[in-house]
Amino acid sequence: MTNMAGTATTEFRWKSPPQPPPPQQTLSESDSDSGSDSDNHQHRHNDLSNSIFKAYLDCHSSSSPSSIDLAKIQSFLASSSSGAVSCLICLERIKRTDPTWSCTSSCFAVFHLFCIQSWARQCLDLQAARAVTRPSSNPTEPEAVWNCPKCRSSYQKTKIPRRYLCYCGKEEDPPDDNPWILPHSCGEVCERPLSNNCGHCCLLLCHPGPCASCPKLVKAKCFCGGVEDVRRCGHKQFSCGDVCERVLDCEIHNCREICHDGECPPCRERAVYKCSCGKVKEEKDCCERVFRCEASCENMLNCGKHVCERGCHSGECGLCPYQGKRSCPCGKRFYQGLSCDVVAPLCGGTCDKVLGCGYHRCPERCHRGPCLETCRIVVTKSCRCGGTKKQVPCHQELACERKCQGVRDCARHACRRRCCDGECPPCSEICGKKLRCRNHKCQSPCHQGPCAPCPIMVTISCACGETHFEVPCGTETNQKPPRCRKLCHVTPLCRHGQNQKPHKCHYGACPPCRLLCDEEYPCGHKCKLRCHGPRPPPNREFILKPTKKMLNIQAESTPGSPCPRCPELVWRPCVGHHLAAERMMVCSDRTQFACNNLCGNPLPCGNHYCSFICHALDIRSSSLDKRSESCEKCDLHCQKERTPRCQHPCPRRCHPGDCPPCKTLVKRSCHCGAMVHAFECIYYNTMSEKDQMKVRSCRGPCHRKLPNCTHLCPEICHPGQCPLPEKCGKKVVVRCKCLTLKKEWVCQDVQAAHRATGSDPKEVPKNQFGVGLLPCDSNCKSKLQMAESVLKQRNVKEIEEKEEPSGKNASKRRKRRERGQDIQETTRLQKLAVITKRILMVVMLMTMLAAVSYYGYKGLLWLSDWMNEVEEQRQKSRRYPRI
Repeated sequence: MTNMAGTATTEFRWKSPPQPPPPQQTLSESDSDSGSDSDNHQHRHNDLSNSIFKAYLDCHSSSSPSSIDLAKIQSFLASSSSGAVSCLICLERIKRTDPTWSCTSSCFAVFHLFCIQSWARQCLDLQAARAVTRPSSNPTEPEAVWNCPKCRSSYQKTKIPRRYLCYCGKEEDPPDDNPWILPHSCGEVCERPLSNNCGHCCLLLCHPGPCASCPKLVKAKCFCGGVEDVRRCGHKQFSCGDVCERVLDCEIHNCREICHDGECPPCRERAVYKCSCGKVKEEKDCCERVFRCEASCENMLNCGKHVCERGCHSGECGLCPYQGKRSCPCGKRFYQGLSCDVVAPLCGGTCDKVLGCGYHRCPERCHRGPCLETCRIVVTKSCRCGGTKKQVPCHQELACERKCQGVRDCARHACRRRCCDGECPPCSEICGKKLRCRNHKCQSPCHQGPCAPCPIMVTISCACGETHFEVPCGTETNQKPPRCRKLCHVTPLCRHGQNQKPHKCHYGACPPCRLLCDEEYPCGHKCKLRCHGPRPPPNREFILKPTKKMLNIQAESTPGSPCPRCPELVWRPCVGHHLAAERMMVCSDRTQFACNNLCGNPLPCGNHYCSFICHALDIRSSSLDKRSESCEKCDLHCQKERTPRCQHPCPRRCHPGDCPPCKTLVKRSCHCGAMVHAFECIYYNTMSEKDQMKVRSCRGPCHRKLPNCTHLCPEICHPGQCPLPEKCGKKVVVRCKCLTLKKEWVCQDVQAAHRATGSDPKEVPKNQFGVGLLPCDSNCKSKLQMAESVLKQRNVKEIEEKEEPSGKNASKRRKRRERGQDIQETTRLQKLAVITKRILMVVMLMTMLAAVSYYGYKGLLWLSDWMNEVEEQRQKSRRYPRI
């Protein structure tokens, strides 16, 4: 309230500063529940107003003007008694002690006396300012008036209110300390003359708003005058319901309408009628029996030479228009005695008739027919604004292209009209300023001064809409809703709707249900709290914004909230479902707990048990099998013994059931060692020893050497030792010690010979087997010497061949060194050339930068001097302007 008042003071000068309400009034407004006396007074007032207006409302329909006036009176009374009347100008509540003024034209709105006086003065001052800016030559200018802020009814300057009168205007400064009369009322009978000029006065007590229709009983006739009855004076005009039977305007037929108010409608009896000249016959309504056809008269006039050129008409055609005194076309020369069929001659003079411009005359000779439509005489004209003069034809309007820069009446927008004559038209734009209600914008044309108050009235009503009153827009947030004694018609939404007690009509949401909920939980228990089911929401049409005084009210529980969690106590097992590990818990508490025992459930492998602390069992295959996916995962390798046994471990992780058959490849060599066989472990281990020996044989000759000689076993690949190693029958070359003599012996004889010499055949080297068994002769020594000489010669040649390639390689190395030195010399010259080029480039760049900086600095100095000279010339021209 304080913020709104401050804003209003800023916008309007006539607004008086806000006054704090008395403590009793503030207490009654803030505490809406603790005020039984005011509530009883409000209820008594509603009952009394209903009983007073019941007789008035029963007399006529709700759509008649009288019923609308009665509704206005009831609304004014309800708002006045509840203290909801607000001033449209300052948007503050009108108190009992505030001087007021009410409009008596049509709206009957109530304003503060000081506010309406300031409003009227500002309206008159604005009109006076406009009259000064627009001087008018009209001496009979109407007197300045001011308008009602709501209905815009006009009042003269002498009607500015000066005194604080009651609603009926009989008493000045009505009492404000009498609680039994309406505020700002004298408490006496109104006695204002009624609106229909019946001669009676209003019989209600001094009241705001229009007066009700006259309730006195009088004798009255119906509209057609056929029935006489006793009626209320305000509704003495009535229809008897019979046929009117009054004579219509045609004075032939009677009215066939039901008894009605006002004049009878035109006669609609259909018949065939003639036109005015009698040539055409048509079927028309009786009210349209006199009509004219489209044909011309063409009857001969009295001269006998001309025909009547008039259209269809009644009566005689009249005299010939060409008889009597006649003149030439320009009207300067008259002729007497001319026959009507002779054309009047031209006078030969100048026509001199005034042209359409109203200033010049026709320059042509006397002629028949109309003069020139446009005056083409060239004159010097000035445009409307007076800024341009030019010679143009007289009929042509002159307008320049200059736009008016004057400000319109609104004092906000420029005229901008092309070639304006100084009388700028009113501003055509919409004002668009926000009104004091802060809800709407001004829709009037752009104007000067404050905007008119918002004319919209907001209806504040109870939930059922039976009790209501109107307040100005912008004050609805500070008003309290009216009390209503009727029962609430809103259907409860909770499950106890049929068992609830009925309550009175209220403002806002329905009160909460006080019965027990008894809603059944999914667990089987029932809710033992008070009903917290859904409640019907308040009707948004009657919801007001909460004021600062209502913010201290504690909010109720959320309507339609679900039942709380079940509070019953039940026994719950641990997550591992161990025996003797149950706890007492709340039924709605679904939290799981774990005991301190080990899980102990068998793992999926079936070989080990879970070593975790008690945990939740997610999946159980059956009631007996407690294995779960949440148990420990066995990551050990399989340690089971395979059947049949083998040395290979199972490649899988620990698993239930038997291990798969071992398909590892086992390598086994044949008996003689010539080849290696690869067998699957399961295949090889399932065979008997005899079959294993058989499978391992390569089925070829035995590749093992005999122990006493260098020959292989002659038998097929077999297990164990070779049979009869002393009986080898293969041939062996036997030599002498100098290897000159040789013979072939049987192997077993060679072995016997070695044994005879005292050496074991097993210890004899392979290259010495059979050597030295033959005796040497005389030829053996000469051959030995020749062989030694040949060997010496071979050794010398080999040494010479090795020395020759080393010399060739030395010459190639020298050539490579020489080439490297030449390359190094050329690269050094190239490096010197590159370095010199770079030094030259750097020197050139430095000289260019120095030149650019020097001449650039000189150019900037020259530019600054030139600009200073120009500035001095400008200052001199300003000091000494040219004449």
